[in-house]
Amino acid sequence: MAEIKIGRMVIGGNGTNCYLIYREDSKEAIFIDPADHGQQIYQKVKEKGFEIKAILLTHAHFDHMWGASDLRKASGAKIYALDEEQVLCESAHANVSEWAGRACTIKPNGYLKDGEELNMAGVPFKVIATPGHTIGSCCYYFEEAGFMVCGDTIFQESVGRTDFPTGSSSQLIRSIKDKIFTLPDETVLYPGHGDSTTVEHEKKYNPFCQ
Repeated sequence: MAEIKIGRMVIGGNGTNCYLIYREDSKEAIFIDPADHGQQIYQKVKEKGFEIKAILLTHAHFDHMWGASDLRKASGAKIYALDEEQVLCESAHANVSEWAGRACTIKPNGYLKDGEELNMAGVPFKVIATPGHTIGSCCYYFEEAGFMVCGDTIFQESVGRTDFPTGSSSQLIRSIKDKIFTLPDETVLYPGHGDSTTVEHEKKYNPFCQ
């Protein structure tokens, strides 16, 4: 079977990582965290010959979903988020888009459950709830490919902030240790900002998780 590939686009003033995931023999893809400029994202992806079949949110902060509605409109793909994130999806205060100067809410087409195993665009993955950065933050684990897209839960030698609505530092560290550090050491972690890392590296060098 063809390998699962991941491509990255860095978008917006906060340098948000947006990810395109697909099989190398297919032009159907999943798009994760359309940070902004959804129409431009669509055009760039279309130029490469890809068709977006699903849009996944790791969480609903403005810098991860400002482009979601436009990308859905352009591509026809459905938007999904973890069920616990509904409060942020529906509140411009909770998702801090109001504070950022461009109030925005989103209505996903469907809400996902912790532990749910799905196959979209021919790519299997597991939904893993990692509350802490927000109450409904989640990671998407692509076991076959050996990587996880982890939003703002964990970064290279750092972790997501917890001072916005529904954040909890104790919950965040518990999520990292119980849900991420239990994966194989070689698992590659693709965060919402900055460079990729691995489970092994973060176990050894992340000062917030010792």
